[in-house]
Amino acid sequence: MKTVKTLSLGAVLLAGSALSSQAEELHFIMCGGEVREADQVAVDAFEAAHEGVTVNIEAVPWGNCQDKSLTLAAAGDPPSIAYMGSRTLRQLANNDLIVPAQIPAEWEEAYQPGILNTVTIEGTRWGYPHAFSTKALYINCDLAEAAGVACEAPATWDDMYAMAEAIHNNTDAAGIGLAGKDFDNTMHQFLNYLYSNGGVVIDPATGENKLDSQQTRETLDFYGRLAAVAQDGPTAWERDQLKDLFNDGQIGMYVQGPWGRGQHNESINAITVPVPHGPSGDSGTILITDSLVVFKGSGHEDLAQELAQALASGEAQYDLDQSWGLTPIFQYEKLGIENPYYVGDDFWGVYTAGIAAGGPEPLVEDFKSLQSVFTNMVQGILLQDDTVDNLVTIAGEELDDAL
Repeated sequence: MKTVKTLSLGAVLLAGSALSSQAEELHFIMCGGEVREADQVAVDAFEAAHEGVTVNIEAVPWGNCQDKSLTLAAAGDPPSIAYMGSRTLRQLANNDLIVPAQIPAEWEEAYQPGILNTVTIEGTRWGYPHAFSTKALYINCDLAEAAGVACEAPATWDDMYAMAEAIHNNTDAAGIGLAGKDFDNTMHQFLNYLYSNGGVVIDPATGENKLDSQQTRETLDFYGRLAAVAQDGPTAWERDQLKDLFNDGQIGMYVQGPWGRGQHNESINAITVPVPHGPSGDSGTILITDSLVVFKGSGHEDLAQELAQALASGEAQYDLDQSWGLTPIFQYEKLGIENPYYVGDDFWGVYTAGIAAGGPEPLVEDFKSLQSVFTNMVQGILLQDDTVDNLVTIAGEELDDAL
């Protein structure tokens, strides 16, 4: 049973300005190429509560959706609202194309720790988090046991390395799958380890570059060590390709999101455990969100804020998280939802355990430049092109340029 104590859809719809009696159309760009049922239900309820208001949802594939939104806004014909990756927020905000999100104060304590950092730039929140993912470590127990080690969660990096080394040395499989391709999830994979070692990339409150640190050096050194027990040529692999190696029994473990459970062969005897922690931190994860953003200059900013709040709160958000199989954005028990889907579920317990120690996907204006900072650093250590110290120093300087 769901009894929402706060943030019910009806309360959100009625809490804003008086219901409109004037015909208005909100242009809503939905990245991803589809409109999920939970979102459609919330939009239908919004239209029913606002006489004369129509929400025109345009579902656009990810490949060109974010560029389309940016192009329309830059040309003076912005959408009213868009669902897009939070990584775009700095670019949109720096170009004065969006307005700050009006996140109610009563929402803040209910969010999972660190969620708001994924939409915050120097103290200002620019989006409503609407889809959330975390990462964990999948382990093939058959390979671990064939290697003579117990299939249990490694607590530390040293424990993880020992398991990977045993699988590498005593079976035909590599110990671990590593992502090192020139692709965004090479950065994401590295950040899972960095955030599990107490590292910070950009301070969301001040915008200060924190990458050049001892925590980053320890993380890069460990990534380089893992290359010795990983699949051949990790610089040719991106994260989602590692799934195929895992399914074929060619790697003993790899880091993936909750969707991995449904992508693995049923015959694989696997466990899902938190990303182990390094010497300077606790087990964490990268926190990645997609957000609802309200564009400037549409003439419908207030209505768009109400729609964003209706979609991103209470039962509407809960239904999206549950039906889509997402890591929960809110601690829904704090909102009065009884027996939320993740409570008492060991699998979801793994994906929520690292949230408190996790960190956001860094927000910069030029995401490609950010990606290059991490790809250059990670590939440098995987290919043994330079020392850890030099690679981290260079990465810190490159991040300064990207900011």
